[in-house]
Amino acid sequence: MRKYELMVIFPLEDDQHKAGREQLLSDLEANSAEIEKVDELGDRDLAYEVKKRRRGKYVLFTVKLDPAKQAVLDRVFKLNGNLLRYLFIRIE
Repeated sequence: MRKYELMVIFPLEDDQHKAGREQLLSDLEANSAEIEKVDELGDRDLAYEVKKRRRGKYVLFTVKLDPAKQAVLDRVFKLNGNLLRYLFIRIE
């Protein structure tokens, strides 16, 4: 198991934020990820327009998961319409 930081940008609308977060957490749980820490970074301006939005809610997750499962999660997150952007970064 490796340690990753997962930065996610959700839409500002509460219903999309909650739905996206619930889907993300269930996807992580289904792929045997251990969530160590969740940091709410709040609302911020985006550097450029993403899906016709200029602002988003930033959340930083620290997770442990198998590297093969990270590739699977990458494909699953692309299908989640309630995520504006996400990025996995491996922690040494």
